[in-house]
Amino acid sequence: MKQEPQPEAGRTYESLLRTRFRAMTTVALATLGCRVNQVDTQEMQGRLEALGCRTVPFDSLADVVIINTCTVTSRADFSDRQLIRRAIRANPNARVVVTGCWAQTNPGAVAAIPGVDLVVGAADRHRIGALLDGLGKAAEARVEVGDMREGVSMAPAPAPRVSGRSRAFVKIQDGCQHRCAFCIVPYARGASRSRERKVIADQVRERVEAGHPEVVLTGIDMGNYGADLFPRTTLAALLRDLAMIAGLRWLRLSSVLPAYFGDDLIDALTSLSVIVPHLHVPLQSGSDRVLRSMRRPYNTMIYTRLVEKLAERIPGLGLGTDLIVGFPGETEEDFALTERLVTALPFSAWALRPSTGRGTCPRGRLPAEVGGCALSVTGRTSRSASGCSGRRRKSSCSGRGIGSRDV
Repeated sequence: MKQEPQPEAGRTYESLLRTRFRAMTTVALATLGCRVNQVDTQEMQGRLEALGCRTVPFDSLADVVIINTCTVTSRADFSDRQLIRRAIRANPNARVVVTGCWAQTNPGAVAAIPGVDLVVGAADRHRIGALLDGLGKAAEARVEVGDMREGVSMAPAPAPRVSGRSRAFVKIQDGCQHRCAFCIVPYARGASRSRERKVIADQVRERVEAGHPEVVLTGIDMGNYGADLFPRTTLAALLRDLAMIAGLRWLRLSSVLPAYFGDDLIDALTSLSVIVPHLHVPLQSGSDRVLRSMRRPYNTMIYTRLVEKLAERIPGLGLGTDLIVGFPGETEEDFALTERLVTALPFSAWALRPSTGRGTCPRGRLPAEVGGCALSVTGRTSRSASGCSGRRRKSSCSGRGIGSRDV
């Protein structure tokens, strides 16, 4: 695996950057997309503030504007364009930097937007200070986007400054080892790679000491945590480390694939009192035929048995999931299987979205029987069921110190 260079090379150059940035640079940052993107933005902010930059609200005048983009759907790309153009209109003299998943997967489209000065890929985000040094307004954008297929290790990251939230987010892992047919994320973020356990523990400790009693662990393929480290480790081992941190009241996990829930992880989830009893386990479809087409690493039997085991061992479990409707080739029978499974399992909430054709599978035309009508019906059903489950969830958690919080 190729090693990334250190964030800034040498103390002399770092001192020079501090002098330059302290004298002139205000930075406005904006984030589109997932929690991992939010943490990436916070880490860039931490790097720039360490160099002497001053961050200002996004709608303020700034020397530099940085937009961290998403590309999970075509609608996300549209939102990226809108925000970039809005930033350029509001800050015509600022140096405009675009990074994130859209910048990584389609740098040409980003660079073609008039007013963009720098396009930064995922592998180069840690060099944000050096890339900004000497950057001026130019007729054409400079593109700094590497090939994520080569594989890169996770660069060290300063603890970002987090304010105004009871929860703090810590990224433990990035990239994904799977190649699901509908997903573009592995091409945007590369192969799965993990942060060292000590680095993560130090970041969680810093968040707690800064007044955040609840920490959310984030990543793209979190269940694969530690497989690339030497010596190898696991998500369960990491959770046991973090549970020892004084002052940490709640530890929450982001999405984990069903295939990663071995006995060791389930034991950690059930035995550690700091773990919030809420899990997000993506399903995507209740049809085994569709799951095979999606190249998902599980089937409905594996998923159902896992949910039954989790519900049995975790009192008051809150369970969330993701569903995709309209995947190419999905039939009315497939849709009915999904509806039946979702109704049978004890979900607290789910997120429903139509197939977008990202990843390696072209979208294709939605079958008529699972078009707009089915989406509408499922949307109504999901809102109703989520509301009922949410009320049950609030009641089941009231004795555990969580109260009516969003769990």
